[in-house]
Amino acid sequence: MSFALAAGIVGGLGLFLFGIQMMASGMQKVAGDNLRRVLGVLTGKPFMGVLTGAAVTVVIQSSSTTTAMLVGFVNAGLMTLPQAFSAIMGSNIGTTITAQMISFKLDFLALPAVGIGGLLNYFSKRKLHRYLGQVILGFGLLFTGIITMSNTVHVLRDNPLFLDMLVRFGQQPILGVLIAALFTAVIQSSSATTGIIIALSLQETITIATAIPLILGTNIGTCITAIIAGFGTSLSARRTALSHVIFNVFGVLIFLIFLKPFTAFILGTGGTIARQAANAHTLFNVFTTVLIFPFFKYFVQLVTFIYPGESVVVEFGSKYLDKRMLMTPAVAIQGARQELVRMANVARDSVREAVSMFDKGNLKSLSHILQLEELIDGLEKEITHYLQSLSQHSLTYRQTIVVSGIINAANDMERIGDHAVNIAFLSEAVIEDKLVITPVAKEEILTMFNKVDEITARAIDSFSREDRYLARDVVRQDDIVDNLEKSLRKSHIGRINRNECIPESGVIYLDILSNLERIADHATNLAEVVTGEFA
Repeated sequence: MSFALAAGIVGGLGLFLFGIQMMASGMQKVAGDNLRRVLGVLTGKPFMGVLTGAAVTVVIQSSSTTTAMLVGFVNAGLMTLPQAFSAIMGSNIGTTITAQMISFKLDFLALPAVGIGGLLNYFSKRKLHRYLGQVILGFGLLFTGIITMSNTVHVLRDNPLFLDMLVRFGQQPILGVLIAALFTAVIQSSSATTGIIIALSLQETITIATAIPLILGTNIGTCITAIIAGFGTSLSARRTALSHVIFNVFGVLIFLIFLKPFTAFILGTGGTIARQAANAHTLFNVFTTVLIFPFFKYFVQLVTFIYPGESVVVEFGSKYLDKRMLMTPAVAIQGARQELVRMANVARDSVREAVSMFDKGNLKSLSHILQLEELIDGLEKEITHYLQSLSQHSLTYRQTIVVSGIINAANDMERIGDHAVNIAFLSEAVIEDKLVITPVAKEEILTMFNKVDEITARAIDSFSREDRYLARDVVRQDDIVDNLEKSLRKSHIGRINRNECIPESGVIYLDILSNLERIADHATNLAEVVTGEFA
């Protein structure tokens, strides 16, 4: 009996989880990449963020996935903490749709859905039809899993040990909350835990007084995904994960205080325990959101207070490219020049952070360097597209030369960002593999960097002020960097031959040296735009 019971619950849970995963996969494929764009665009205001988070979670059938995605977006600098938190509140509401679906007695649709979905997925030639087939098949498997679990747990109605445990949960709601939270944290799916609770309620094995604490516990346990997603991320991303935890824990504590009136209210929302349990899940998240929403700003401040520190925010997108100015080429070109200067300074900062990461052995800088790389790549595309649009208008010969030079320089700045990332990854290898870099070798890298950074700064300054004399001096300095690179390379190879440096460290040293030399070349190219030598 014990084996059959365990097999039925585990097998049913497996079908349920696989069904949710298949539904989510099919829906995401139907929607394409729009989900990510929607999350980033429609969360500007808290109310819209809540609606967007709910809608996206309904589509992908997983609040854990939505939350992990939001933490990733904040870590990448694509969203702010307030934007992400508003979407998290919405995702808590959106995830309750699964419980609502399975609380209705739609078991008669399970096998037809499996059949229709399987046939569409197997025989359809069009991708859209195959994806819809996956959604329908997942829906059928989800209900098949619930039916399997429900039929299996029927025997528990007469089990004295199980009934005694439920009595304890009824008498000590906190115990039910903790058990459900732990189970949900282990399997990382509040929908799965809620599915089991409703499977029990379909057989009237548990009362609503027992079901509600268990449902409250699932809302705490589901936070584990956000916590895991926050490991090794930026401060803002970790605050996002913390906001999810505080929000859900606060809601559970409030509802535990008013558990008896809430339970009495839920009893009037449905004719069956399954419907009441699903409604309790939905109303808990709706009421908690309504309760917190008027204090949204203060809640975000509370999270910042609990997790203090200075958050580095990368401002994505252009600042000086105004499409309205395309009809005035001289003004448009000046805007593009300003944007290029901004891009060049970001590229320089990324190099400085990458070398600092090598010097100090600090892995925390890596995520910010990758954010800067995304910003640089985006600016290169925006500047190029903007100037290509400008080229469709009437330009003088001189303006055409300048536009061409800016486009080339934007590409050079993008390459500097790439070299910064290369240095960062090389530094990461040194840190993680615990490679030994001799003090002499490290000092030589810093010497090379200081010279390259000086040239980069002077190149940016010459371009910003259109100073031909300074630009020519930068071009002359490039030969000094080339000679320095050759000298340091020769010196390091000598150390390797004398066994003063291990080969693995030696390779990384030479790669960093080479990347710095290439950065100087690209900075020189920016100066040549000023002198006109690029043409």
